Amino acid sequence: MKSIDSVFRPLSVLAAFVLVGAFSATGHAAQRPNILLVMADDLGIGDITPTNPACKIKTPNLQKLADEGIIFLDAHTPSSVCTPTRYGLMTGRYNWRSRLARGVLSGTSDHLIPADRPTLGHLMKAAGYHTAMFGKWHLGWDWARTDGEIDFTRLVLNGPDINGFDRYYAHCGSLDMPPYVWVDTGHIAAVPDRVEGVSRTEDRYGWYRKGPIGADFHVPNVLPHLFDKAIVHIEDRAAEAKKGNPFFVYLALPAPHTPIVPIPAFKGASGLNPYADFVMQLDHHMGQLLAALTKMGLDKDTVVIFTSDNGCSPEANFELLKEKEHDPSAGFRGHKADIYEGGHRVPLIVRWPGRIEGGRTTRALACLTDIYPTLEAVSGQKRKDVGGEDGYCLLSVCDGKDSSGRDTLISHSIGGQFAIRQGTWKLCVCAGSGGWSAPRESEAKRQDLPPMQLYNLADDPEERKNLVDHEPEKVKALLKLLDEQVTNGRCTPGPSLSNDREVEYLP
Repeated sequence: MKSIDSVFRPLSVLAAFVLVGAFSATGHAAQRPNILLVMADDLGIGDITPTNPACKIKTPNLQKLADEGIIFLDAHTPSSVCTPTRYGLMTGRYNWRSRLARGVLSGTSDHLIPADRPTLGHLMKAAGYHTAMFGKWHLGWDWARTDGEIDFTRLVLNGPDINGFDRYYAHCGSLDMPPYVWVDTGHIAAVPDRVEGVSRTEDRYGWYRKGPIGADFHVPNVLPHLFDKAIVHIEDRAAEAKKGNPFFVYLALPAPHTPIVPIPAFKGASGLNPYADFVMQLDHHMGQLLAALTKMGLDKDTVVIFTSDNGCSPEANFELLKEKEHDPSAGFRGHKADIYEGGHRVPLIVRWPGRIEGGRTTRALACLTDIYPTLEAVSGQKRKDVGGEDGYCLLSVCDGKDSSGRDTLISHSIGGQFAIRQGTWKLCVCAGSGGWSAPRESEAKRQDLPPMQLYNLADDPEERKNLVDHEPEKVKALLKLLDEQVTNGRCTPGPSLSNDREVEYLP
């Protein structure tokens, strides 16, 4: 991969305060742009029109965003579930290098990312950005406890603030995980005044686990509430941004993950089911957010990145959606939790007026760990040995190149299973899906299926023809590559680093 120094030329001694190498359409040096990073929750690659022309859900605002930017059609999350993907996004490091070997955290879990681990928050703050996070954190924080029980009258410690965010307004886990309280930079906004929950039998789509809930926390209003919070925050930062003091906002949406709770204006709007209605509502709020940027005069000075944390969940009701000719995985095998493409291939859209030519698509291989080195470059910082060690800068692709230099990808499932991809070849180091779709690992073993699966995605994007017995040399080469990238502590050029645990990847 080219070094940042070879790609970017300092424009002046004020490189720390001026975006290095970024030019407007007229050729003038541009100020460092504001950054708005939006992550949806359980949104499949087939659920929006920019990444699925056959999509049956209307998403005009995301389509407009894509028409004004670039669409990555071969973009992936580092994991096929929530917490580990968020770890990878924040650190630019594969999640399985951390202590979290499989699964996700709960709403009461302690913090996962230590204060000394470089994150997007630290990165952007070091470049002089004001940093803020809104929404679903799902990386743990430390609740105060009395006799083992959460004490909601005391400060929360080790939240996003220790990971570089000046301000955060968030809930700890997924929106179906108690406790349901807002935490504003350590301060609990409202102490729980009731216990609340909805069972699956009561609501097929809108269920959430029973637990304590804050007086100001209303589950059906969480999605619009978070967009409102983000918009108000951006309004508050607009004047400073125009003076050259940019902002970085990470907006982590709780939707369309369960509870699937579209507000009345969107109930039935899709003609498909409540999940599709909820996706339409998400798109509507994205339109409001983008309109707010325009109204504040910030749209041309703000990079907008939109993506999802993994593929669509079965909670969307695949059977019903299939009857109505909608496929959240857009023809790819599997879904959330799986090692198959439907588990981790997701939408990734980037808009940067004056830098990115609108209406473009790319098939360059990308991973959400690439966001870290990309923003490192956007903010005018040199590449460091630690931080973003599993990421490649995407600016060359945004500028029209076919590749960022990434030709390998390591994927990870909810069960802790691995896959290694190089070019169009993909080796799944497991017998089954590694997740929730058939065959699950236990069933695959009962069927005596091969312990590994090899697919050529160029000929078999649906991952149906296991070539593991026909291409032994390719299997051997991919296992060697996987071992090297696991052992080296990084997948990019640079000094070897240590993993946080002993990583086992063989079945």
